[in-house]
Amino acid sequence: MIVAVAVLLLLGAIALPWVGPTSGWACCWAPGRRFPRSGVLPRLFAGTAVVFGVVGSATALLTRLWAIGWACALGCGVLVVNGLWAVWSRQTAPAGTPGPGIGLVLSLLVMVLLSALWVRLAWTRPGGRAGTAG
Repeated sequence: MIVAVAVLLLLGAIALPWVGPTSGWACCWAPGRRFPRSGVLPRLFAGTAVVFGVVGSATALLTRLWAIGWACALGCGVLVVNGLWAVWSRQTAPAGTPGPGIGLVLSLLVMVLLSALWVRLAWTRPGGRAGTAG
């Protein structure tokens, strides 16, 4: 249940402004065409957040395949680093370019939460820990 709420929070954060007035959805679906100033790292973070945070989490919850849960845990963990780079790249952008928006920062925080939740869930499932017997 908590993972589902976190996914809804992520969907809301992606709808908020990420770079200037540009939302996460616009960064994800219109890379470079309409919003060339958003940078490559926010666009990469937006696309992979949708893949691992939304689609991967929904798939793992619906199928209850904990291998997908581990993939979400690892993917969200990598996304935390990618999100930190995306925020940093917007904070150190040249003068005249927009900084990080509230949606980008909130998405990063939700990815930290999702990563921790998926590690905890996958670790406690039968067969989730290495070295446990049948």
